[in-house]
Amino acid sequence: MKKVLIVNGHQYYDVVARGELTKKYIDKATKFFLDNGFEVKYTHIENGYKIEEECEKFEWADAVLFQYPIYWMGVPWITKKYFDETFTQGRHYESDGRSRSDESKTYGSGGLLKGKKYMLSITYNCPKSEFNNPNGFFDGLSLDEANIATHKTFQFVGLEALKTYSVHDIFKGDLDLNKELIKFEETLKDNFL
Repeated sequence: MKKVLIVNGHQYYDVVARGELTKKYIDKATKFFLDNGFEVKYTHIENGYKIEEECEKFEWADAVLFQYPIYWMGVPWITKKYFDETFTQGRHYESDGRSRSDESKTYGSGGLLKGKKYMLSITYNCPKSEFNNPNGFFDGLSLDEANIATHKTFQFVGLEALKTYSVHDIFKGDLDLNKELIKFEETLKDNFL
């Protein structure tokens, strides 16, 4: 696993979401990968992209690092559009996986990017304590369960999940970014080395 595609799913909003935090994570990841001998390709969705080139990047990569903020419990709308445009070309799956002649083939198993991996790296305003908490906002869901749509998007095209990283309470005012970037790098080491 030596070829990594980094996808920046941030969407700019003045004052609350300028992208500085996302950029710090992407800079850290890029340095980590280059220092460890990886080839890196990069897409910043908001800066524009060519659908054909994005399809080729997914085919080229051994792994994808998807860095994004949570907006209204999901990916920013431009990122959903990116998935729709990139994955709907039919290059990354042969079918929805089912077969009329083989009932063992199930829905979502037709992805063509099998053998490749992905890592979600998410920035959240909500506290970490809201996950795995039956009384919390997410009704007891884990972090990964609360982000099931994103995981299933990647699974549908055949990618396999690596450990998710998340940072929380980003607007609270006491974020220790250096400490968080150390945790992030540890997650990168666990996932990629």
